[in-house]
Amino acid sequence: MYSVTKRIDFCYGHRLLDYDGICKHPHGHNAVAEIEVRTDRLDSRNMVCDFSDIKRLVKGWIDQELDHKMILRHDDPLVKPLSELREPIYLLDSNPTVERIAKLIFDKAVELGLDVVAVRVWETPTSWAVYGPR
Repeated sequence: MYSVTKRIDFCYGHRLLDYDGICKHPHGHNAVAEIEVRTDRLDSRNMVCDFSDIKRLVKGWIDQELDHKMILRHDDPLVKPLSELREPIYLLDSNPTVERIAKLIFDKAVELGLDVVAVRVWETPTSWAVYGPR
């Protein structure tokens, strides 16, 4: 089995509702997403996937949709004032935990046609979540 992993850096803000900890307050992260693509056969170029394809597809989507945005639950009271101020936001139907963000990126990478087996999102240099089908 062969695999390649592309690292994508991005920044985002969020907060967690119905949570009794410091993450209930708005705050930001310098995140790192690792997109792992796997196959049992190399393509005609002897590659699993060209790193530039992962970058173009997944980083392009992250840059457009998540980078430097507040990722919020759709019913967060901050949505209305931030929208009125035309601040960049991305809405989810559930709390924007790092686990949820990893699944979001995984699902988008699959939708974009990549044979992704796992997405790891580092929220801090010492804390991460992984999503993959199992």
